[in-house]
Amino acid sequence: MTERRSAKRGSKRSSSKRGDGAVIDVDATGEVHLADAAAEPDEDGDEDGDGDGDGVDEVVIGDAAQVIDVGDDDEVAARGAGPGDDDDGDGPADGPAARTADRKRRAAAGDRVSLIKRDPLQAYMQETRRYPLLTPDEEHDLAVKLFEHGDTVAARKLVEANLRLVVKIAYEYRRAHRNLLDLVQEGNIGLIQAVRKFDPYRGVKLSSYAAFWIRAYILKFILNNWRLVKIGTTQAQRKLFFNLRKERERLEQLGFQPTAALLAENLQVTEKEVEEMEKRLAAPEASLDAPVGSDDDGSRSRLDYLPSDGVRPDHAVEQGEFAQLLKDKLEVFAQTLEGREQTIFRERWLTESPRTLQEIGDEYGVSRERARQLEKRLLGRLRKYLETELGSAVDIDALGRE
Repeated sequence: MTERRSAKRGSKRSSSKRGDGAVIDVDATGEVHLADAAAEPDEDGDEDGDGDGDGVDEVVIGDAAQVIDVGDDDEVAARGAGPGDDDDGDGPADGPAARTADRKRRAAAGDRVSLIKRDPLQAYMQETRRYPLLTPDEEHDLAVKLFEHGDTVAARKLVEANLRLVVKIAYEYRRAHRNLLDLVQEGNIGLIQAVRKFDPYRGVKLSSYAAFWIRAYILKFILNNWRLVKIGTTQAQRKLFFNLRKERERLEQLGFQPTAALLAENLQVTEKEVEEMEKRLAAPEASLDAPVGSDDDGSRSRLDYLPSDGVRPDHAVEQGEFAQLLKDKLEVFAQTLEGREQTIFRERWLTESPRTLQEIGDEYGVSRERARQLEKRLLGRLRKYLETELGSAVDIDALGRE
């Protein structure tokens, strides 16, 4: 406390008097002190001598921000890195005297920086105001240049003139997404798409046409970022995502019980889709890799308890062994055939790319019907052979070739 008071005595102070009698006092280090004008300050400039600002309400601090000029972090760092301004003029500018001198120079030059950092959205709106709005004739002329000649300069002017429209539409969905600038960014993409596809000869204003594209891109962004896992991947699911809650509230206001069947009828979707979307919206997200709490060692996750959609290992082994056994039996049967029958059997049943009956008939100079009769007689013999060797495990009719 002693060092702090001695530093205050050795530095100059500036003050500003408020309309309610309070004095806003700023010392050389940039600290703000407020005191009643009628009170007798002590040698430190504090009424109670404790050197702190307890009891100052937010209104007073807000008023102080209007009369106090301090730089932001980058400006303060830049000033601290400048040449010294102490007594001998050679030392670095890291002391209170150097900061005081720098503040005086800024005050003399009229530099005033607010205590409160600017809002990014307000800064963006200030940038959009730089671009003037277009008259209907100017908009039509620019649109014609873009439509007929692909003039990118005209396209840029059309986009810049409608940036405020994107902010207006994005503000309608501010409750659906926390960051409004994200919605503005997606809306700008929709605006660019609208300008690219705009036809000036249809008699429609660009703003009216672009509004649909802007909303489409904003709604798509909201749907894709509502949760980590997408909950609307089909047209029916997207319709339910945006209209299910509103339709339920409307039915309740009319005195109806919003059942799944009634909601599905009004929204023109199936009852199963309504029930599935209600479960998706009501259930929170859960990680499949998160450890299960009931597990003692924590090595098991939810993914370990999900059933597999693939073939069971024992069934896979069983099917593989039976396929190999059947292949061997068919090869033994093929050795008992001769001539056209063996060709038909091998070209139709023992190959991955079977030939047609017409192709085989042309090879042997017979009709397709005759080739079919030969194959039918062949399959009768094969059925008896497999019943003898394998029983009823193989259904020949289910393996027929066309």
